Amino acid sequence: MGAMHQAVDPVSLIPLQPRDYLTLFALVPEERHGYGIAKQIEQESHGQVKIDQGNLYRSLKRLRSIGLLEEADETEEVRPAEERRRYYRLTALGQKVARLEAARLAALTAKARSLELIPAM
Repeated sequence: MGAMHQAVDPVSLIPLQPRDYLTLFALVPEERHGYGIAKQIEQESHGQVKIDQGNLYRSLKRLRSIGLLEEADETEEVRPAEERRRYYRLTALGQKVARLEAARLAALTAKARSLELIPAM
């Protein structure tokens, strides 16, 4: 995902759809395969968000096409040869966009606290 995506302004991609943000969020700590991403989304949302494999792989394809993630290199040192799953990781652009969206959501949460919609911490 080389130079073509470097010209994309991360701000132009905000706000993200919730499913896209959760997908990026699931990939922040480490690369994962599709099923691992779906399980991480379910875990992080405390079971409130379940994504079916068809929708997940369409999202992954779209996020790859705009340069937010890429397939991780398949090396035998990383994964055993018998494991043929595709693994994904964030690109530098994906990291920037995830940070911007997290900051946007944090600002909304702060505003909700100031309006006493949710308790102060």
